[in-house]
Amino acid sequence: MTDLPDRPDRGADDAAEHGATRLFHRPSWTEAQFVADALRTETIGGALLLLAALAAVVLANSPWSDAYAQLRDTEVGPSWGHLRLSLGHWAADGLLAVFFFVAGLELKREFLVGELRSRAKAAVPVVAAVGGVAVPALVFTGVVLASGTGGDALRGWAIPTATDIAFALAVLAVIGSHLPSALRSFLLTLAVVDDLIAITIIAIFYTSDLSFGPLALALVPLAAFAALVQRRITHWWLLLPLAAATWALVHASGVHATVAGVLLGLVVPVKARASVPSISTLDRRTDVAHRFEHTVRPLSAGVAVPVFAFFSSGVAVLGGGFVAALTDPVALGVVAGLVVGKVVGVLGATWLVARFTRARLDDDLTWSDVAGLATLTGVGFTVSLLVGELAFGAGSDRDEHVKLAVLTGSLVAALVATVALRMRNRVYRRIHEAETRDDDGDGIPDVYQDDTAGRGRGATG
Repeated sequence: MTDLPDRPDRGADDAAEHGATRLFHRPSWTEAQFVADALRTETIGGALLLLAALAAVVLANSPWSDAYAQLRDTEVGPSWGHLRLSLGHWAADGLLAVFFFVAGLELKREFLVGELRSRAKAAVPVVAAVGGVAVPALVFTGVVLASGTGGDALRGWAIPTATDIAFALAVLAVIGSHLPSALRSFLLTLAVVDDLIAITIIAIFYTSDLSFGPLALALVPLAAFAALVQRRITHWWLLLPLAAATWALVHASGVHATVAGVLLGLVVPVKARASVPSISTLDRRTDVAHRFEHTVRPLSAGVAVPVFAFFSSGVAVLGGGFVAALTDPVALGVVAGLVVGKVVGVLGATWLVARFTRARLDDDLTWSDVAGLATLTGVGFTVSLLVGELAFGAGSDRDEHVKLAVLTGSLVAALVATVALRMRNRVYRRIHEAETRDDDGDGIPDVYQDDTAGRGRGATG
């Protein structure tokens, strides 16, 4: 691995710590740089995800549909340890573990040196994320119960609760939105919290036949992995076998294997260590989580998630498949949760924070901006498809309906968000020009220097 500059402690200079009451104020320059770098990778990954999903849908509705299904269901791997899995299963359990490893790294950083370190700054994205999970779940449950359906159908309550940050950013790239840095930072932080809630839901509500033996044994390679990275010993030939062993044992325990990815990410250090042994490969001050994230995120966004999308999105739309989905209360609940529940949950929770803390929006923004962003969080794809498979079984009729519902709901949410955000794009362009203007040519936009010199960062979100 090549040396990367450590990401400075964000939040130490936050005006939020000094009683400021502005929501969605411009972040610091270091934060804006970090967010831009992270979102750039996710945007490219989102484009690949969309292409992979489109290819899967086309193949599933073409003369090559049988070949696609055969490829997806081809089993590979050793017969021991429950590791002989179909390619589709490997994508869901194996490749998505890489995605959740990056999520674990993000969580660790956000809680220690990021937006979630400060209670004032964490309030808006955390409450918004919780609202964006709770309300869609309630909407789904209401639709299913109102239809007179219950029982197993209610297992899908968590499907519309997830936000796919890569898909959402791809939408922003397609519509050419100059979304202000404050809203981009909020979207990224909300997505991190959303991932935490999602993996918690998967671990608690979608674990069956739990075996404590393998789960306890998984702590051994996990502890060894943690001991090495804490001491800045990062040889790949040491870490990868330990990570693979942790994943395999968690998978054998009955807990969804993606949980292993989060656990591995959470043990990677962020802050400096007092000392490191002479055999360490990195300096004691190195932010290992940031280095790993920089290295692994392209693999996650560019390979893991698109491959999962390819194997999970192939659903028959022709031949009555779409009509059948429209008659399934579960599918209707998923669409309603993504399109209505998400915007109501995120927007409503944000408004409540402003109402009860007497905070106000930044001068450049209005509540229509928050509504547009909240609508965009209804683009739920990767984790929604995963939860659908866990709830109803991969390849089942209801899982096929869920896939169509997730695709439809995400598309509708994306279209509505496009209209809402494009209406304000002239304002966003003006803000973008101000945030990138550098008259003195020192490489730092003037507006960020003005913030540091005088006004500060009066943000709570």
